[in-house]
Amino acid sequence: MSFVPHTEQERQAMLAAIGVDSLDALFADIPEALRLPRLDLPDGLSEQEVYDRLHALSHANAHETLCFLGAGFYDHMIPAAVDSLASRGEFFTAYTPYQPEVAQGTLQAIFEFQTMICRLTGLDAANASMYDGGSALVEGVLTAVRATGRDSVLVSGGVNPLYRRMLATTTRNLGLRLVEVPATPDRVTDRDAIAAALDNRVAAVVVQNPDFFGSIDVLDDLAACVHQAGALLVASVYPVSLGLLKRPGDMGVDIATGEGQSLGLPLAFGGPYLGFFAVRQALVRKMPGRIVGESVDRRGNRCYVLTLQAREQHIRREKATSNICTNEALCALRATIHLSLLGRQGLRQQAEHCVRKAAYAQRRLSRLPGVRVRNQGPVFNEFVLELPGDADEIASRLLARGLAAGYPLQRDYPDLARCLLIAVTEKRTRDEIDTLAGELEALL
Repeated sequence: MSFVPHTEQERQAMLAAIGVDSLDALFADIPEALRLPRLDLPDGLSEQEVYDRLHALSHANAHETLCFLGAGFYDHMIPAAVDSLASRGEFFTAYTPYQPEVAQGTLQAIFEFQTMICRLTGLDAANASMYDGGSALVEGVLTAVRATGRDSVLVSGGVNPLYRRMLATTTRNLGLRLVEVPATPDRVTDRDAIAAALDNRVAAVVVQNPDFFGSIDVLDDLAACVHQAGALLVASVYPVSLGLLKRPGDMGVDIATGEGQSLGLPLAFGGPYLGFFAVRQALVRKMPGRIVGESVDRRGNRCYVLTLQAREQHIRREKATSNICTNEALCALRATIHLSLLGRQGLRQQAEHCVRKAAYAQRRLSRLPGVRVRNQGPVFNEFVLELPGDADEIASRLLARGLAAGYPLQRDYPDLARCLLIAVTEKRTRDEIDTLAGELEALL
């Protein structure tokens, strides 16, 4: 049923009351160049036509495309209980509640999410969630700038290109200077380049671990170098990898952020996703977003509250640490349920499967003629494969054969035109990896 707020008769009566004869005359004082031209929108469809259109589009997913895509978003297993529990009416909202006395269940779920993120990252405090991994990293940099009072940021070339573009967009009009530090599939972030660029203007050094190319980095030495210069180390991390790898907080990272899609969220055409954000205790009051804390009521019962609200926009207005308010609370709930179901041992087993299957894929694919793995050090579940031909063209041909074979790196790194970024999760089987190898060999 159409929603029409005013009839034509009502519109004419209102126009007559103010002395104009048409809607166009009402806006005649606005120059033509500033007016929005009539939008070229087609006529509306009936419900059945919409259904038929969407049904036709769904055929793109009707066959089982084998997914070896990664680049920040991964095809991980999601326990069935995640969908069931997250769909309950008591939880089904994105809002972080303003009235804690009537939302204790939601606040406890967020508190548990924060606790799990702190345990994953090895840091002292986490917020209620961010929009996605990119916005979380941007907020991490802004937190470092606020904490140090400096205006320069060193960003590793091994950070996800999407995140780097978001960072450039956000900081462009803030008077901040971004300096990119080289990183390639053959080597992790260049330590010498960072040491040479560190000065008393640098607020933060930004890295990713594992980096965008899949390589694992040990950050202890980098953290010491950064701290000696009075700067902070900000790291974007892959949460599943933390089932095996040393936690960022244990390596000296000051601010850890990341994309939580791998924690119970489907790929779902690009979202909604989930950013997580954790800091050391000294940075809590500089942290963006909402924070749920534990307290006791007047009867001594445990309860949950929104704490440190003086940082937020409904109190500090334009001086707030961020404008995050209604956020990804429902996605954070899914992550909390997911991690609760896996437990410490389950997350470790998931990470081990990723490492072993990626190692098998490296061995199997590197045996193909003209193909080699570019990563020189250890990887988690992702690696760069150099091909004898154009990677974008080869990936397109493999997609036509039912294989999402990887991400062509030339889209972000023009000098890597023959390279595919391939991700292998616990869902991929040895037979599926062999299928990828066989189809790729047939094209070379």
